[in-house]
Amino acid sequence: MLPSELERFVGEDLGEWDDSSSLVPKIEAEAVIIAKEDCIISGLAEAEEIFAYFGLTAAPLYDDGEFVPAASEVLFVHGSARAILQSERLVLNFMARMSGISTLTRECVLSVGGRVRIAATRKTTPGFRVFEKKAVFLGGGDTHRFNLSDAVLIKDNHIKILGLEECLRRAKQRASFTKKIEVEVESLNEMIKAAEGGADIIMFDNMDPEKIVQGVELLLEKDLRDRVLLEASGGITPENIREYAASGVDVISLGALTRNARWIDLSLEIDPEIEKKTNRKRI
Repeated sequence: MLPSELERFVGEDLGEWDDSSSLVPKIEAEAVIIAKEDCIISGLAEAEEIFAYFGLTAAPLYDDGEFVPAASEVLFVHGSARAILQSERLVLNFMARMSGISTLTRECVLSVGGRVRIAATRKTTPGFRVFEKKAVFLGGGDTHRFNLSDAVLIKDNHIKILGLEECLRRAKQRASFTKKIEVEVESLNEMIKAAEGGADIIMFDNMDPEKIVQGVELLLEKDLRDRVLLEASGGITPENIREYAASGVDVISLGALTRNARWIDLSLEIDPEIEKKTNRKRI
């Protein structure tokens, strides 16, 4: 992460005066982070960066994106006991949040059996998007757009203001050839207009799987299916994702990957015997 980002996160967590950690003498200590439940572990790279900022040495025992069984030790850290306590919560927050997203993403990816691509949305925490999107990627998902500059997405409100044909005309005129043009459609009539009008991607917005199946069949009848990538989004959950995967789309995007992901239960445990083991004196 950028140094300015790291300093912002650290400053937010430490505050102006840390009375709690200052109670601890400056002695050498060792600690381990433990995953208390099965998960796809993520945030290890960020944990190393945070620990390094505090002058600590971290040694991950897994790779980011790897499955970790419950009760596994996932990272060792060594250095000042005070610094370990100061960095503990920030590290655990990163890892718990990112691991939760990766775990939910992997569940969705496995649920559809590779038939479609599972993608995130821009429904992310302000200031934390890059890490949430990275967690989706580590879970086997697609990051989708990081921001409005990554693609041209024509949504319902654009269409209400300008009309679909005019939106497509302006998009093709103004956007670079390197950018995809995606149209969010709410009816099969809009879908046909978007495909015929040169859209690269069509997003079925809040359509049920049966309606999407009809749309795919209609595109095939009109020899338009191969021209466009099809995405389903809106109202999709891990519980109904298989129905959407069987509808014939290429991509399923879920805000649930970042909005509904549960934090993974992780803990950091200090080893009180380190000073005896190393025979080191207090600094």
